[in-house]
Amino acid sequence: MPDRTPAHHPLTAWFRAHTTTLTTLQPHDDLDDLEPLREIVGDARVVAVGEGAHFVTEFSLARQRVVRFLAERCGFTVLAFEFGFSEGFALDAWLRGEGADDGLAEVSRAAAEWGAGGFLHWLRHHNRTGRHPVRFAGLDLPEAGGALRPALDPLRDYLAEVAPDALPLLDTAREISDRFLAGIGSGAAAAPAWARLEPAEQDALTAALARLLLRLRAEEPRYAARGGQERYDVARRRLEAACHTDALFRAVHALQSGRGDAGDLALRESYLAESVHWHLARSAPGTRLVLVAHNNHLQKTRIDFGGPLTTLPMGHHLARTLGPDYRAVAVTHTADHVPEMVLDARRAVGFTVADTPLAPPEPGSVEAALIDAGLGDRITLTDLRRPPRDTDGEPLPNRIRSQSATLTTPVPAAFDAVLATPTVTRDPSVPF
Repeated sequence: MPDRTPAHHPLTAWFRAHTTTLTTLQPHDDLDDLEPLREIVGDARVVAVGEGAHFVTEFSLARQRVVRFLAERCGFTVLAFEFGFSEGFALDAWLRGEGADDGLAEVSRAAAEWGAGGFLHWLRHHNRTGRHPVRFAGLDLPEAGGALRPALDPLRDYLAEVAPDALPLLDTAREISDRFLAGIGSGAAAAPAWARLEPAEQDALTAALARLLLRLRAEEPRYAARGGQERYDVARRRLEAACHTDALFRAVHALQSGRGDAGDLALRESYLAESVHWHLARSAPGTRLVLVAHNNHLQKTRIDFGGPLTTLPMGHHLARTLGPDYRAVAVTHTADHVPEMVLDARRAVGFTVADTPLAPPEPGSVEAALIDAGLGDRITLTDLRRPPRDTDGEPLPNRIRSQSATLTTPVPAAFDAVLATPTVTRDPSVPF
């Protein structure tokens, strides 16, 4: 009878044969150890690099190295980030050298305080000193669905010039948003604040934004003639962000109240995916884009939260539309703890970050396979493109960590590769 101890499990042997040990996490060190990534990436136009938890120093360092490798050795010239679409334009200018080195917080307080500061300061230095700079592209809702002003304020400037007759609708939306979003800054806190509005105000906000979007679409020729097509396209995308965010207030409140609808959970994901296509469509032919976000946003398979709640993530949309032009690399870890986002109504952002102990990795998971293969104490890159199969023919491994939980999914169907670190350390710059 074959030995089925961890050291002799078929998945263990497979990981030993398909995993490369990386030498460092330091972004400025030699990149030769990442060469196996070149074959995994192939000719794909969009390559996504994830993280299994936010606010982890090692994940940020690993992604800096991968971005640098893809820029210097594979010709990628755009970095698309899990960051507000509207806010991304000012941040791109700073990353390309405008302003002072210590001016990130002036450009974006959220970027400076939400665990991206180290990555973005590295990127500014890379763009200024290297031969392979990358343009920055924001993809997300304003402050991840916790604000409207970052989208509505520049939209007002635009409308004041090309369509001042539309300003009353916009000002109605801004005035209502100010009554519940002041000092919020995250989707976790915004939905409860929105719920405290009178229903008539909730409906008035939705109506104002919807009417304004319909008007912007209907008047495109006139607006584009007055302000140019490029400015119109940006303004429209900003307004679409505001409409998605307003819809997300309702969706998240319903979820928090136990009445969540699975379809509503994909509102943010569809906007993220559409933003990737928006930036690609306005880039030169052949442009290659690195996409940086949480693993959950990037995976090609649907996300199952248990019970009836599932969602179609950005990666699912991109895999469907781009096919082999989309590659996804998950980033995980083999440590026994992780920084976790814990809901906390006392915080302005609606949560705090707490170091959370973890149970040993579940059998059949990426992390368990790495540990069983004797690779759990190393930085590793595993090629998942030709995976082993279980007795039913399903690809293994079938689990991967997500924050402090374990996500059940055929991992090789969700990702093309997985990069793992042996440690996770909470980013010391995060203030909550």
